[in-house]
Amino acid sequence: MANVSSSNGLEKRPKLRFPGFDEPWCSHKFSSVFSFLQNNTLSRAELDATGDVLDIHYGDVLIKYGSILDATDNTIPHIISGHESTNYDYLQDGDIIVADTAEDETVGKTIELLNISGRKIEAGLHTVPCRPLFPFASMYLGYYMNTPHYHKQFIPLMQGIKVLSISKGNISKTEISSPQTIAEQEKISRFLYLLDQRAAAQSKIIDALKKYKRGLSDTLFDRIAQSPSCKIVKLGDAFELLQNNTFSRDDLTTNPSSVQNIHYGDVLVKYGAVVNISEDTPPYIKPTIDLQKFVATSYLRDGDIVFADTAEDYSVGKATEIAGANGLAVLSGLHTIPCRPLMKFHPMYLAYYFNSSLFRRQIYPLVQGTKVSSISKGELVKTSVYAPTEREQRRIASMLYLLDLRITFEEKTVNSLTNARTALLQQLFI
Repeated sequence: MANVSSSNGLEKRPKLRFPGFDEPWCSHKFSSVFSFLQNNTLSRAELDATGDVLDIHYGDVLIKYGSILDATDNTIPHIISGHESTNYDYLQDGDIIVADTAEDETVGKTIELLNISGRKIEAGLHTVPCRPLFPFASMYLGYYMNTPHYHKQFIPLMQGIKVLSISKGNISKTEISSPQTIAEQEKISRFLYLLDQRAAAQSKIIDALKKYKRGLSDTLFDRIAQSPSCKIVKLGDAFELLQNNTFSRDDLTTNPSSVQNIHYGDVLVKYGAVVNISEDTPPYIKPTIDLQKFVATSYLRDGDIVFADTAEDYSVGKATEIAGANGLAVLSGLHTIPCRPLMKFHPMYLAYYFNSSLFRRQIYPLVQGTKVSSISKGELVKTSVYAPTEREQRRIASMLYLLDLRITFEEKTVNSLTNARTALLQQLFI
């Protein structure tokens, strides 16, 4: 293997090395490192959870799998019996699979396979399976080929507009860099693997906490629904509907301005049951936009509820409660239904009630649409609000809020691990 050289002829080394390693790295053409294998072109309709042969679909490479795919993972789909063929290559440990098509610059995302252990696995639709011609440390290629250092080689080679792709011929033009010794490759890949395992374990903790929270929420709200002291009122009687705007993302900016905006997309994806305006910093409405038509009462206050009235899935009707808005000017935006309580509720009780199964079960029959689901103001006001005693409201809000704080803490840990991983990929490779 030839030593990697910089444009000025100097040998190249990564910024971060494990002790005992100082040799310059090697570089070689992709075509001299790999042989191409044969993939199949089976669609999702030809896959299921049974069958003798497993299939690696490009969509799963892009979204579901990380850099390394353990073949013991039971989420790998199977080829429906009768659709198998002997014309395709079965994969081995250490083989890599490149996704050759994507809707963005993730095209070229790569996985390395581990622990196949006699399983019959094929590379599927829109994939380029490859087999190393000489040994690399286990997992090294999976990690290296997803680094910015390597992936940037794909950018000028991509073709297409709405859908991007990269051909085998162009993949062959890229270069693979690696340490000269298997030992250093092993150090790098093992370190990143352990980091990934730590992040995966942390994610499982978060999933378990969210599951526990859902169960606790169901128990608490089902209990109050059966309580004789719980008042039940129509949303239309308990709330005043406020004025929202129809400003698109193009009308918003992250640059500080005088008025902030709660966009339905952020309610659906970004915000939890409570959005703290002073901490979560919603986008601003561009100062060039005329806001004179909005009366003073249209601006959101602490305790107001904002529903998302449109979504592409079952999340339509998701709600968030406003907090930390005192002294700030905030409007409710596109595809939202802002509401102000006419009754006194304990802070955050409504946030958790409107996202509970008890309330969500009322929403589902009222939703309209197929590809895009929506709920109207006229339908929303027909739903019921369960109002237990103030003491019970406080108890429910406190318990669920404490769980949210724990989940947020664990999520910050995952984010820290992710950021550390990103930085290490920049420094451990060239």
